[in-house]
Amino acid sequence: MKNIIVFKGDITNLNVDIIVNAANETLLGGGGVDGVIHRKAGKELLEECKKLNGCNTGEAKMTNAYRLPCDKIIHTVGPIYRDGQYNEKQLLESCYKNCIKLAKEYQKENKLNIVKIAFPCISTGVYRFPKDLACEIAVNTIKKIIDDNIVVVFVCYEEIDYQLYMKEVHNIEID
Repeated sequence: MKNIIVFKGDITNLNVDIIVNAANETLLGGGGVDGVIHRKAGKELLEECKKLNGCNTGEAKMTNAYRLPCDKIIHTVGPIYRDGQYNEKQLLESCYKNCIKLAKEYQKENKLNIVKIAFPCISTGVYRFPKDLACEIAVNTIKKIIDDNIVVVFVCYEEIDYQLYMKEVHNIEID
């Protein structure tokens, strides 16, 4: 699909409209991409997040991006993977759906023809979601819900994620 891009690198360096933060329920920063986003955005992000009263798993909330090169951050809380029997797939799907919903609202409010949103690999780190399954859910959910006015960038920090997303999005095997 022309409006889905796979990128290997650091999500905090991308010049897009919105980046997605794989946050924890407090929204107050943590490890992984969440910690990097909070550090690079600055203390103002933490202060704004304190006013949001957290976020439930599968939901999403938007903040300003402060010192990051994007305009907004959408914080979403992915599920902790146990064994696949606790609605983990549906909750992860909800993360993507709710982020796109907020991106469309942002697009409408700002009268943008196209909005670019970058996603990290949600729940595949300390939340232990199997990388291949998380990739499949992410790509299939996005393909079902985006239109020509949204460009999605899947940002992969690790090579294994990059290979999985390239295969799922473009049917390309990377050596």
